[in-house]
Amino acid sequence: MLSHRLTARSQGHEWPSYLQRRAAEARAPVLKAFFAADWPAPETPIGEAPLVALDLETTGLDVQRHAIVSIGLVPFSLQRIPLAERRYWVVRPSRPLSGASVAYHHITHSEVAGAPDLESILPELLEALAGRVVVVHFRHIERPFLDEAVKARLGEGIRFPMIDTMSLEARLHRLSLWSRLRRWMRRPPVSIRLGDSRRRYGLPDYQGHHAMVDALATAELLQAQVARHYDPALPVSALWT
Repeated sequence: MLSHRLTARSQGHEWPSYLQRRAAEARAPVLKAFFAADWPAPETPIGEAPLVALDLETTGLDVQRHAIVSIGLVPFSLQRIPLAERRYWVVRPSRPLSGASVAYHHITHSEVAGAPDLESILPELLEALAGRVVVVHFRHIERPFLDEAVKARLGEGIRFPMIDTMSLEARLHRLSLWSRLRRWMRRPPVSIRLGDSRRRYGLPDYQGHHAMVDALATAELLQAQVARHYDPALPVSALWT
């Protein structure tokens, strides 16, 4: 098990003051309610923290040129995943679909033509996220794309604590002494992609690039990561970013 010394490596204790400040400053009522939610304290054990896995499918990887096309989320804890509470939306992107993006996530022009704009589902989405630690695999997609999308519609952005399962795999397989030795031996780095990471824990393969399926896959991955490498009593702030 990794020890509580990880707490010092996190920025977890900055989140409560940030969320309180945004609750006071936010102009949009939906954002004010979101930031004022009952968020877990940094010292909350990860085994007791309310969690929600989030995945976004986008029309590409550049937040300035691409947009969100679907959203999947799965509330969960380390003990169970209540699939009945899962949520999934296809939304109309603010930028056109490309052939490459359709081939990647299989959401077609006809599907997005009748889909709602993200603004109309924001109250439901933020209510489902509020007060939970959001779990993603590669926060550099979910965090900037959601922030940019909310900013474009409400005039102010959104940030909140996230646990990034890809970053946790990087700690184990990209930053260790063994990984440095592999680089010295000119061996390829260990893959920390979602599917490859799941296989290391004996989790089954799922069809990727569907927001709902990838959110579920991410929730299961965090459960496996904590079970193998962490103490459930570890403060949640040791893992969030």
